[in-house]
Amino acid sequence: MVFASVDLFLDFQLPNATTWFYFSWLLAIALFFKFGRILSVRNLDVITLFLLTPGILLVQGSRPTPTMAEGNAPIAAASLASQLMPGTLPVAGVVQFQEHQLALAKAQRWMWIGYLWLLCGSAFFLCRCVWDLTLVQRPVLNPNLNFGGLGWLALTLFACLMAVGFRQQVRSAVHLPAPPALENGAKQPLGPNGPPVGQESVSLTLARDSLELPDSAYASFAMLGHLSVVLGLFLFGKRHFKDVEAGMAAAACYLLMPYTGFFVGHVHHVWPAALILWALVWYTQPTLAGLLLGIAAGAFYFPALLLPLWLSFYRERGMGRFLVAFLVGVMLSLGTSLLILSWQNMLAPTIQHALASASWQPWKVPTTESFWTGIPWAYRIPVFLAYGAFLVFVMFWPKRKNLGHLLAMSTSLLIGVQFWYAEQGGLYVLWYLPMLLLVLFRPNLEDRMPLEITAQNDWLLRLRQTLVKLVRKILRLPEYSRSGS
Repeated sequence: MVFASVDLFLDFQLPNATTWFYFSWLLAIALFFKFGRILSVRNLDVITLFLLTPGILLVQGSRPTPTMAEGNAPIAAASLASQLMPGTLPVAGVVQFQEHQLALAKAQRWMWIGYLWLLCGSAFFLCRCVWDLTLVQRPVLNPNLNFGGLGWLALTLFACLMAVGFRQQVRSAVHLPAPPALENGAKQPLGPNGPPVGQESVSLTLARDSLELPDSAYASFAMLGHLSVVLGLFLFGKRHFKDVEAGMAAAACYLLMPYTGFFVGHVHHVWPAALILWALVWYTQPTLAGLLLGIAAGAFYFPALLLPLWLSFYRERGMGRFLVAFLVGVMLSLGTSLLILSWQNMLAPTIQHALASASWQPWKVPTTESFWTGIPWAYRIPVFLAYGAFLVFVMFWPKRKNLGHLLAMSTSLLIGVQFWYAEQGGLYVLWYLPMLLLVLFRPNLEDRMPLEITAQNDWLLRLRQTLVKLVRKILRLPEYSRSGS
């Protein structure tokens, strides 16, 4: 009799992207779908949350694999045969090469359709966030699972995502060839199927290269970002929704989303959202919120587009200190990168690369994979101008903004970047996914406004008063009463 080995119980295989999509969608319906209110807005949100997944699957499935590079071998062999034996016609090699080129053209067409799908889905989410500003009645719709069950589900999903993240790093380091180098010499991260998914910022690339982080440490830093997002969602629901179940439901839904599993090991996808989310958690402290948003802007650049909206949110209620803290955060993260670049004699090439990049400059022809590849740059200009007009519009409307306005408009601005960003725009779902979940799960937030700056709710004023009292005590200066003449 032959007994099974213990390794049988350790042969754990992760599901592929398509399987993850189907099972997560079915589980999300079981958890959040209200079967007693079929026509509710919540049910529509649960179903459409997975709207972008087919586009991502199309993009991933249409990317050229490492074996496609062998398609040039037949024509090379045919050319060699024609040189050795003049007068022969290498028909077989030419036919194979033509078939290979047709397959590549078909794959590129399907990839473009995938990016078109992503932009259409992003347009739906953008309209949903704008429409959210008009919703008045928002009944509390608790999930179909209690708090303990949601917590256990979130814990197990996070453990599975850790396996996915570390497996991706090992797979990219061992089973796949090295990714192509960027123009500045940095290494691009690998996507779920091997090809790179976007370009890392200079700050992140410097941190990775200068510290010589191994793949396991990089994956750990990415998982730390996801953990920060989960804790931020839960704390946001507890503090501002006044509902711990809503916060736990948003956290579990974030871990359940296929987008999280697709890009779980990519630091530049998760950490910008984590910093923005925690700035929203601490929106009652404009100094801390400005510092977090400034660090995100200095490290990943695009969060700087949120600055005008947040300044209008803090108008007459901490706008000055928010702006100062934002600038301090930008100088801390960006200044550190500039110092390291200067020390490594890479400052000038990096600046030249940034100025030459077509990702954020719509008047230049994009050369990277995106919806805009092959499309004249003139068609990208109106999209960029429309985004700029929307950015100015949200600064002034509505005049007095509450937390619901800030949440929905910040998400809209982050989604809007996808339309004109030429570096795989549309794939950066994690940039706005945590905030989008809060928009969908939130109750009425009309009473959540930025607080007036008083000694009771502002730590800077309390610190100032403490320092003044300490100086007076040291110098033995008299205390002045407010009612004294």
